[in-house]
Amino acid sequence: MKFYEVAVYEVERALKKLEMDESLANIIREPQKSVEVSLPVKMDDGTTKVFKGYRVIHSDATGPAKGGIRFHQDVDLEETKALATLMTFKCALFGVPFGGGKGGVKVDPRELSEAELERLSRQYIRQLREIFGQDKDVPAPDVNTNPKVMGWMADEFETLVNKLEPGIITGKPLAIGGSLGRTSATGKGISIVTREACKKFGINIQGATVAIQGFGNVGSFAAKCLDELGVKLVAVVDVYGGVYNPDGLNVPELIKYAKENKTVKGFPGCQEIDNYGVLTADVDILVPAALEGQITEEIAPDVKAKIIVEAANGPTTPEADVILAEKGVIALPDILCNAGGVTVSYFEWVQNRTGLYWSEEKVNNSLEEYVVRAFDNVIATKEKYNCPDYRNAAFCLAAERIGEAIKARGWVNY
Repeated sequence: MKFYEVAVYEVERALKKLEMDESLANIIREPQKSVEVSLPVKMDDGTTKVFKGYRVIHSDATGPAKGGIRFHQDVDLEETKALATLMTFKCALFGVPFGGGKGGVKVDPRELSEAELERLSRQYIRQLREIFGQDKDVPAPDVNTNPKVMGWMADEFETLVNKLEPGIITGKPLAIGGSLGRTSATGKGISIVTREACKKFGINIQGATVAIQGFGNVGSFAAKCLDELGVKLVAVVDVYGGVYNPDGLNVPELIKYAKENKTVKGFPGCQEIDNYGVLTADVDILVPAALEGQITEEIAPDVKAKIIVEAANGPTTPEADVILAEKGVIALPDILCNAGGVTVSYFEWVQNRTGLYWSEEKVNNSLEEYVVRAFDNVIATKEKYNCPDYRNAAFCLAAERIGEAIKARGWVNY
């Protein structure tokens, strides 16, 4: 299945389990708006290149659309629609007052200078300025974008509308309205879900072993937060290679090494390991924190982890889910595990709207409350509807909430 087909498949499973009215289900299924734009950018050598940009609003029934902007060579409209769909369900699951959106540019940012990257970022906002707004559609960082890029985009938008509107974008630098705790939020949320799962499923978190696929912002912060909980990181891989040490990796030193070398490959005192080796490592916990479609039906039979905590969006295929369930592997879905980022984005948006900024302690305490509540709600929903897995339970709970919002707005008549 393609990524968008996977997202639709999970939505359909939830709608069927809930026996939702077809008129209501039809509204939940379809993205409300999909936009494709051409982005001409002047390069440093004086030539002009044209990049494809995308923005999809899946639903704003529960609030303004919310979702990141990714810069990646594989971005296309189908992927963007899938990610926007997941965002709608993620926000509904966590009870934050946003709908779902997503954006992206088809580009390999490693091939651009910083000046070219800034021009591309500003052009993206210029072409899509009418879609964005703090009460309409609020973007954020995603793969290969960061606070610096968000700062450029926020400045471009405010220049175009001729007013300050800090709530237009989240994940901004602190100096222009960003929130404390935002950069680490997704990784911290993953660690909270892992802690709650270990409690629920009888695993002693002290000394539990973990393998992490992907060591960007999410993977590295997940490693840091899990390390602080006493979890032992034994294997990690990124796009260039991986390292393995059964006695455990020194996480602070690994993070420092990865920053300096742009990869974990070659970290001293370790064996080399590849992507397959990390996904099938003999560990208690597996954290896929790279891209979608990583745990496939070919790899699933060899997965040895007891719990999978999905840090990436859509890392497990539906075919693999079936195999994992038969093996007794507990797969905790992306819309539960990686929603720490959008939750703290919501906190940032609230701070921007009120002009009252929170301490990092308040941000982290509030994040803890939201994640634990969502985890408990998913556990309860699985029991309530006798869902076959936790992914279905999470989608069922979110679909219920989206449906209630649609009915409350009168978009369907009963």
